[in-house]
Amino acid sequence: MKSAVETLNPTRVRLTVEVPFEELKDSLDAAYKKINQQVTVKGFRKGKIPARVIDQRFGRGAVLEEAVNDALPKFYTNAVNEAELNVLGQPEVDITELKDNELLAFTAEVDIRPELEIPDFSGIEVEVDAVEVSDEDVEKSVEQLRERFASTSPVERAAQDGDVVTVDLEAKVDGEVLADGIANGVSYTIGSGELLDGIDEAVKGLEAGGSATFTSELKGGSAQGKEAEVKVDVTEVKARELPELDDDFAQLASEFDTLDELKADSRKRLERMKKFDQATQAQEKVLEALLGLIEVPIPEKLLEDEIRTRKHNLEHHQLGQMGLDLAKYLEIQGKSEEEFDAETKEQAEKGIKTQFVLDELVNKEKLNVSQEELTEHLMRRAQSSGMSPDQFAQAVVEGGQVPMLVGEVARGKALAVVVEAATVKDTNGEVVDLEDEEEAEAAEAVVAEAEGTDAKAEEAPKTEG
Repeated sequence: MKSAVETLNPTRVRLTVEVPFEELKDSLDAAYKKINQQVTVKGFRKGKIPARVIDQRFGRGAVLEEAVNDALPKFYTNAVNEAELNVLGQPEVDITELKDNELLAFTAEVDIRPELEIPDFSGIEVEVDAVEVSDEDVEKSVEQLRERFASTSPVERAAQDGDVVTVDLEAKVDGEVLADGIANGVSYTIGSGELLDGIDEAVKGLEAGGSATFTSELKGGSAQGKEAEVKVDVTEVKARELPELDDDFAQLASEFDTLDELKADSRKRLERMKKFDQATQAQEKVLEALLGLIEVPIPEKLLEDEIRTRKHNLEHHQLGQMGLDLAKYLEIQGKSEEEFDAETKEQAEKGIKTQFVLDELVNKEKLNVSQEELTEHLMRRAQSSGMSPDQFAQAVVEGGQVPMLVGEVARGKALAVVVEAATVKDTNGEVVDLEDEEEAEAAEAVVAEAEGTDAKAEEAPKTEG
């Protein structure tokens, strides 16, 4: 077999392959055997029909077609390996010559990963938010914990902000009560914004037994998105009572004996959260700076596939779970379809560039992924997807996506290498020394977000070749 490579552009090549006919012998034998099993000829047992009889009865052309179809993938793969190409997607194959007992010649056009030169990235400098936890932050955290331990008791007065009311609801559209527009005994905290727009104003000032009517756009059900006239009947008003902020509360709400210990723990927890946010911010900014240093050509078809995948995942998974369609989502976001398309294209381009650049770094730095690192990453991805580790692992294995996860970890390690070499300062001018565990976790999260893989396992994009 002889092969040659012609570069059509930085991301596409044409392979020209010539195969001497003797190298088709195994495929020809397999073709005769396959046809033997599929046809019957009077006077011959099934599977024992001589090749010359098959040629006479069914034509040599049918045999050649079967043999070539069988042989092409093998010769194409050999040509790719011989040229050391990193191909993406399926090739477009054209048989240019087929001479019986002489020669098979074909061309194959296919997208490839572009060859990238990674520049010196040690000069990258980024600024991130300083890790500062104020007394106000701690007080707010403790107050949120206090809210969770609030109790309620019925009151005989008009409802006001913060009260918990029990209500019956009836929704009408065009004067007709909806079949699914009646709900009784609904508990609602005034001011929480967790029910219908307009309900807060309607129920405030009402005592138990009071009624009001208001107009609101329905967020779900058979008339989702339509304006409805909603009648609300208040059946009970309860006041929320917060526990005293003292040592007794600390013992009730935590493992600590004193309020001071609880506050100290809240401060440590907030510092850990802000350090992780700082690490994530550093990874994002360093990645942006790295991509800005490198010109990365992108195969057109790969970009189209990635855009299509991202749209599909958004419409059929993320929005579907929220009961929204794309039109409603764009309305909520205040975006036109053209703006959405442009944004999706930009995100897809960044995702592909991120993968190409970091994969090149993985090879350059000879980075490997241990079983422990892969397991830890799988656990984190499972948690973010809302699945158990076992469920997530099963979905990954069944979907053949273990290599995808290995790639995510490797690219996370590559990004961590760049961050380690870069200069990261906070807004106070202090050099930030990121902790290894936080750095690794943040890097993987940033890579997954950039590549659009921070969703469920079955929603992974198809950018691998």
